[in-house]
Amino acid sequence: MFFFSRALATTRLFSTSAVAQFPKLKSHSGTKKRWRSIASGIFKRGKAGHKHLNVNKSPARKNELSQTAYSHGSQTSRLKKLLPYGSP
Repeated sequence: MFFFSRALATTRLFSTSAVAQFPKLKSHSGTKKRWRSIASGIFKRGKAGHKHLNVNKSPARKNELSQTAYSHGSQTSRLKKLLPYGSP
């Protein structure tokens, strides 16, 4: 009797619903590291070239490189495919 109830318990661990479970989509790891999604649905990123070798750059260029860059139309649609669940 005990064996039968235990066997029943193990069979119930599996889903009995008829709804198809599609596989989870993977986020692009390089995109995760570089882009962040914001509430309006677009993405933002930091600009490259501001970390080192700044002696040769003008103050205006360094100021421009320190600003946040935002995605635009075609970029946003591609980023939504690369990050299907948004950014962390």
